[in-house]
Parts: sequence; C-alpha cells; structure tokens
Amino acid sequence: MAKTASTPGGSGKASGAQKEKDAPPPPPEPLRVPVADSHTHLDMQSGTVEEALAKAASVGVTTVVQVGCDLAGSRWAAETAAAHESVWATVALHPNEAPRIVLGDPDGWSRQGAREPGGDAALDAALDRIAALAALPQVRGVGETGLDYFRTGPEGMAAQERSFRRHIAIAKEHSKALVIHDREAHDDVLRVLTEEGAPDTVVFHCYSGDAAMAKICAERGYYMSFAGNITFKNAQPLRDALAVAPLDLVLVETDAPFLTPVPYRGRPNAPYLIPLTLRAMAEVKGVPEDTLATAVAANTARVFGY
Repeated sequence: MAKTASTPGGSGKASGAQKEKDAPPPPPEPLRVPVADSHTHLDMQSGTVEEALAKAASVGVTTVVQVGCDLAGSRWAAETAAAHESVWATVALHPNEAPRIVLGDPDGWSRQGAREPGGDAALDAALDRIAALAALPQVRGVGETGLDYFRTGPEGMAAQERSFRRHIAIAKEHSKALVIHDREAHDDVLRVLTEEGAPDTVVFHCYSGDAAMAKICAERGYYMSFAGNITFKNAQPLRDALAVAPLDLVLVETDAPFLTPVPYRGRPNAPYLIPLTLRAMAEVKGVPEDTLATAVAANTARVFGY
C-alpha cells in the first residue's frame, strides 16, 4: 500500500499524524482457539512473509489463505503456499482485471502498468494459465473472481461476466472452492451462479450483502466471510447479515492490507489483527469468542480442504 510522503516544510504535528497512520497497529490479545485468515494479500503488505506469519501465529492465527488477483499475483500465491506449511493459495483474475486485459489499461492503474487492448483472446489465454495453476495441490481455491460494478462501468461488464463464468468452470473442473468478489453486483452474481451451476463450495469473500441475501446464501450452502469492515460504524447491514448467517457457514478474513478493523481503521491491516474482527463477530452473534473461533476454524479447513 502506498504511503503518503510528508510535505517538505510541513508541521511536525502533520508529520507525526502521518507516521501514526502508517504505523502497524499493536498486536491484540491472542486467541485461545487458533483460527485462519481466510483471505489475505501478503504480496501487498510490508515486511517479509515469514515476519507476517510469525506475527499472526503469535496471536493465534495459524493459517492464512493467500489470494491471487492477476497472473503474477496468482503465480506468487502458488509459490508462497508451496514454500510455507501454514499458507494455502487461491488463484484468479480479479473482476477488475478482466476488463483491463480485454479493453486495455492506458493509465497503468494495475500493477502491470499500461497495457494495450487484448480482446477476448487475451482474456481466454490468461484464464488458461489460471486453470493450470488451479491444478496445483497447494492451490485450494479459485478466486477472487466475480463481478464488481463499483470500479468497472458498463463497458467492462461483458468481460467480467465472461471471466466469472470461466472461473466457475475451472473451480468445478478441479474441485476447488470458488472465492467470490461481489461489489454492488449481488443480483447478477447470484444469477450467474444459478445459470452456470455453482461449485460444491462457494465463498462470498468480504461479504457485502444484507440479511436477506445472507438467507439466500444460507439456503444454497454458500459460505460468508466477514472482514474488518463489520466493525465500521456504518456497517449495520453487515452486522444484520452476520446475525442471521448460520454458524457453520461463517468465515473470518482480513483482506489485508485493506479494511483494518476499528479502532485502527485507515492503518495497515495484516493477518495478526484477525482477533479484533473475530471478537466483534462473536458479539454480533451473541456467542462466546471460543465458540465462534472453533466454528470458523473448522469451516475454513473444510472450505479449503486442509
């Protein structure tokens, strides 16, 4: 995550505030029951993988799922999972990556820099490479894939849906969990899953629907993974969704370095902060911390087959 440099000649107060914003939050009290971070991006976090894993383990987060968002990130996820016993990988083209491949990325917003339009052929070639990675034993999921109508406008919807449908097929072909990114696209995500036929295991990462959608997910046996934004003041719909989500379909994640839970919102997130989110979730569910931790640990192991 990019850091904002202090302005030359700026006040010491501003500089100090920026340093505090950039500083990692302190470690929370360790969990008594170990859990997994079901969705993280170690490649976007500061420090080494070994440091991140050790810090997470020290507070009871003993497993992490490293998620791919493009070809380079998916290869890195697979390699990192192969090198570390406590890491599993998922691989995919993020919903916002598909339109960049098809339509081009002149501004170089993505990590690959500026790109020329490649059309559907380029997207299909990239998806073939994702399919090859999905066959690896340390890769336990296909994702994050899905639909995102927040960052991609109508011109990119066809590419997103084409990519999403192929990811569903890849997940089914390799009997891997499908990890879904759904942003402002709930109805269409559910529609495509119905039309294609969902894989045996589906996870809505960083669940963003309401309680009504949570009931639909529960009826279909879809897992719902909740992140640090469940602690945000304006997130009552997420808390309402968690309240009705069955305990055996709930996961916890960081989506680090994003979505750092309160009271550290805006500062860098990392797997070691999972206890903050899990404790907030337990309060919403009205169950003891250890009860929720036991459930999400079993759920995550079941989803990703470890």
